[in-house]
Amino acid sequence: MKKIVAWKSLPEDVLAYLQQHAQVVQVDPSQHDAFVAALRDAEGGIGASAQITPAMLEGANRLKALSTISVGYDQFDVDDLTRRGIVLAHTPDVLTESTADTVFSLILACARRVVELADWVRAGQWRASIGPAQFGLDVQGKTIGIVGLGRIGGAVARRAALGFNMKVLYTNRSANREAEQAYGARRVELAELLAQSDFVCLQVPLTRETRHLIGAAELRAMKKSAILINASRGATVDELALIEALRNGTIHGAGLDVFDTEPLQADSPLLSMPNVVALPHIGSATHETRHAMALNAAQNLVAALDGTLTTNIVNRDVLAR
Repeated sequence: MKKIVAWKSLPEDVLAYLQQHAQVVQVDPSQHDAFVAALRDAEGGIGASAQITPAMLEGANRLKALSTISVGYDQFDVDDLTRRGIVLAHTPDVLTESTADTVFSLILACARRVVELADWVRAGQWRASIGPAQFGLDVQGKTIGIVGLGRIGGAVARRAALGFNMKVLYTNRSANREAEQAYGARRVELAELLAQSDFVCLQVPLTRETRHLIGAAELRAMKKSAILINASRGATVDELALIEALRNGTIHGAGLDVFDTEPLQADSPLLSMPNVVALPHIGSATHETRHAMALNAAQNLVAALDGTLTTNIVNRDVLAR
């Protein structure tokens, strides 16, 4: 019987589904040696939030497929997996809408100072009618700049244009004609997007090209009244430069669901700034979506091991081997 390594806890019905197709061995990824040993004796693996390095796969000659319960795959060396003939699958579709909801919750929370003022009320500071010191910024009718107009970026654009009558600017490797026609989105260079946008939303994967895509120069290019939203990957932003920009008033604020190091350290300067909303990487964290992601990843893995997977493949070049 095939052996599958699971390095993340799975819903009972998803685990039962996998057990119909293979022996499932559950491991704790923090127990490195046991994790590596399990991979060496397996045909497949499923999980999330753990780095899988080439060194960990030395001797894993039976391994045919890995399935990540996420859309991002920066925790894998994709080129190395392809050289080894190992299929890598991910879950790009099922989390689109819930992640776009999270992006927009950050936009609204930052603009209307929701977290800051809720804490202010809880602390007993609301003793009279509020004044300009508690005012926020409008969202409707403003300009949103989306860096990366893929599935999630497109869902954010739909909410912005149709729900809040916002002007949509975007950068992308290729034109998104559907978004242009449906939401009036306009493709521009990054410099123009930064200069014109009231909200800059990052929706790009973490690659060599996107690491620190937003640094000190890019933050200076933004409006002083602008808000940066990052629900993609923490390292797409130079975190030290962002902290400095927020301290100096270079930009108005930031809504962050992702960070350079996660969990975010309790002494991070970001947590002491009233113009920052920081979330614990909850982009897709709803009961419904996380279950759908786990099931999708399990189905991807079973199909990959059977040689029938045709969608959700990160390294399609492996199929040509």
